[in-house]
This record gives sequence, structure tokens and C-alpha cells, in this order.
Amino acid sequence: MLDPPAKLIPTPDVEPPAEVVRLPRKSRLPALSGLRAFAALNIVFYHFSNPKWFGPFAPIVNHGYTSVSFFLLMSGFILAYNYSERAQRGQLNTRQFWIARFSRLYPVYLFGLLISLGMLMEEWHVRTHGEFAVGVVLTPLLLQGWVPRLATFWNTPAWTMCTEAFFYLIFPVVILWKRPQRWRGLIGLLFLIWIAGMILPTLYTILQPDGPYADRYTDSFWMRALKFSPPPHVPSFLFGIVLADIDSRISRGSRWRLLLGVLGVSAVYAILYYGDKLPFALMHDGLLMPLFGLAILGLAGHNLVARFFGFAPFVAVGQASYCLYILHFNLWALIHNSGILDKTGLIAFDPWISYVLLVAAALLTMKFIEKPAQRWIRGRMHKTRDA
Repeated sequence: MLDPPAKLIPTPDVEPPAEVVRLPRKSRLPALSGLRAFAALNIVFYHFSNPKWFGPFAPIVNHGYTSVSFFLLMSGFILAYNYSERAQRGQLNTRQFWIARFSRLYPVYLFGLLISLGMLMEEWHVRTHGEFAVGVVLTPLLLQGWVPRLATFWNTPAWTMCTEAFFYLIFPVVILWKRPQRWRGLIGLLFLIWIAGMILPTLYTILQPDGPYADRYTDSFWMRALKFSPPPHVPSFLFGIVLADIDSRISRGSRWRLLLGVLGVSAVYAILYYGDKLPFALMHDGLLMPLFGLAILGLAGHNLVARFFGFAPFVAVGQASYCLYILHFNLWALIHNSGILDKTGLIAFDPWISYVLLVAAALLTMKFIEKPAQRWIRGRMHKTRDA
């Protein structure tokens, strides 16, 4: 005898778990990589050249320190460009983000310290034993910038990596802050961040703790704190994050981008041309924020200026710009102290041959150290997670 059909009992509708939507990869912005190449080379020229060699570009080289401010702002822009939408959807894994940034940052940073052991010996002779001990501990931990006196310990440009590490630490939190959705609100927020970034250098300029003639050579506690510690640079990072929101609202092919790019680059040049007449503290960080923003918006589009900066060799050097930046200072000293240029007769072509060697070293470091180490670290972390 067949069983009677089961009675159908109505059940409440239950929504299936939300499916994680895989977002498409962001399109590359090659012109910004090309711009990074020029910014990194400008820092090299600033440290190791006579600006007069560069003719009409002398004002840019003479104020090459401003390229560091550009990099810090660009960092916020690129991170927000790549991660903002993911974060808003709740798909930003903080642990994976930190691993990705660590694998990108630290191998080359550590390599830079290893080739700078000669400089470490110099530090031993010019520092107190206490300072030396603290510097040896803080620098490998990316913490040296929090002690202004030791910010440039061991590898002078490495102070920015302390600042970048702090940015990476706070990014998963700040990217979730609610930001305006309308143009007026975003532009107003950018203005407020710019003003916030001007507060500390303005106070320094007004209070004159180091006298009325402080410049790039001033080496006091307050100047070093302003230049090298992370907090004064946070507004630049936040400016870059909000700038990415503006960027997402302008089509890549918009004619406005060309206008904004030309206006930004031209205005930066004009400010740098008269830079010696402006307070150094304001020039070092803060003043140029809006103009850097205009340049980035312009070069993130499809236009004639973007095509120039997107030239393949520029892009290649731009992709290695971090390696070039972190290695250039002590590698320059290593090249010249070794006497290799004298022994080979290449000294006749210096400093241009040294610039070529630095770029070549950066490209090789990216290929044989940065990329392999990055893959290895991420692979190990994935295996640990899956175990």
C-alpha cells in the first residue's frame, strides 16, 4: 500500500547568503607610473646634481624634496583607487591587505639596509652609543621616523617608509569613513584636508622656533619632526584618498582631465620657480597638495599629456621607482667610494653614468628581489592560512 503524499507545509522565504561579487581588476594608469619615474629621478638629481645643469627645469630639481610629498599623496590615491570599492562592499580583508603591502615594501627596504652596512659603521662614529642602539632597533622595524633625531639613521630616505607603514596601518580604518557623495562636499573636504595639512608648517613659520631663516639645511628637533615624522604627512595621504573619489566621477576620456593636468603641472612649475621666496616649511609639505591633485587627475585620463608620461620606458622606471628611491642614497656612496668609476675610466662620464647605474640597479632589484620576494611571502602566507 502506497504512503499518502506528504503534506506540504509552507515555510517562510529564506534569502540565500549574499554571494560575494568579485570586482573586476582596476585598469592600470600607466601615465601615473611614468610620472613616478620623473618624481623619483628628481629626488636623485636633488641629492646628487647641480640644478643649473637642467636649464629651464632647474627650479624643479632645486626643490626636489617636494617629490616626496607627491609620493605620499600618490600613495593615498593609489590605495583608494584599488581598494575603496572593495572596502565599501565589505570585501577588504585587513590581514591580506597588510600582507600585500608588507610583501611589497619590506624586502627591498631590508635589501637597502644590507647594502648600507658601510653607512651603519659611519653612524657608529657620529652617534652616542645610546642613539646607535635605539637606531639599530627602530630602523629595521620601520619606526625610526617617530624619533626625529633618528629619522634618517642608516639609510636617509628610509624615513618615508616609516610614514608609509603608518599609512598602511590606518588605511583599513580610514577608507571606511563616510565621505560626501556630491561634488561640492568632496571639494570642500579636500579643501579642509589641505588646510589641516598647512597648520603645522604655518605654526612653525609663525613661531620661528629655529629663527626666521630656517631652510632645507636646518637640522633642529622641530624641523626634523615636521619633515620626517608621520603625523604631519597624514593630511597628504587623506587628500589622496578623497582625490580618488573625485577621480571616479570623471570619465577617463573627459577633456577636463587634459585641462586639469596642464593646469596642475604648470602651476607646480610656477610655484617651484619662486620657491626660494616662500617659507621652506610650507613648501616641504602641504602647499602643493591641490596642484599635485590636479596633475594626478589629468594624467589618470586618456589625453596627449597622459600618452607622453605613459611612454613604456618611463612606465618601466616608474614601476621601479620605489627601488630607485630607497637604494639611491647609499648606493651612490657605495659606487663612488668603491673607486670603480676611476678604475674603469667611467669617471669621465660622471655623474650621468652614475644615474644610469642607479636606474639599472633599481630595475634589477625589482626583477630579482622585489617581485620574487613578494611572491614568496604571499605564497607562504596562503599556505599558512590554508593549513
